[in-house]
Amino acid sequence: MSIGPLRSFIKSLGPGIITGSSDDDPSAITTYSQAGAQFGFGLLWLVIMLCPLIIAIQEMCARIGIATGGGLAFTIKKKYSNKVVYPIISLLLIANIINIGADIGAMTASLKLLFPQIPAIIASISFVVVILLLEIIIPYKQYAKILRLFALFLLAYV
Repeated sequence: MSIGPLRSFIKSLGPGIITGSSDDDPSAITTYSQAGAQFGFGLLWLVIMLCPLIIAIQEMCARIGIATGGGLAFTIKKKYSNKVVYPIISLLLIANIINIGADIGAMTASLKLLFPQIPAIIASISFVVVILLLEIIIPYKQYAKILRLFALFLLAYV
């Protein structure tokens, strides 16, 4: 495959590939690794049951996004009063903060496996600073291209 077709293939990948791959975050990969180490192939049968449910959830979220032009919080805000919206958004905020903290912790733990002499607090702060700088400095369209390219690294699982 020459560079031209590869470049057009990467350009054709929309925001869905970034969103879909973002669920394979460091904390999820850590969980997968621990479950695999503990149970081996013993839980593989769950894939048959869970895959249709995961597909249905992804489909519903995509349809909500297409129909409303916004995300879940936007759709809830359009439909319900602020008495319902603010507690839901607060719960989403708390869940996202916990998830980001777990991701940074997992990245730090992975780095410490490679470089045990680096203090965890320095590694964690460095990850936060680099991620924030990349999100602030790089324009969105260029950053989205970088994220699409990184999403292809998930093919390493196969």
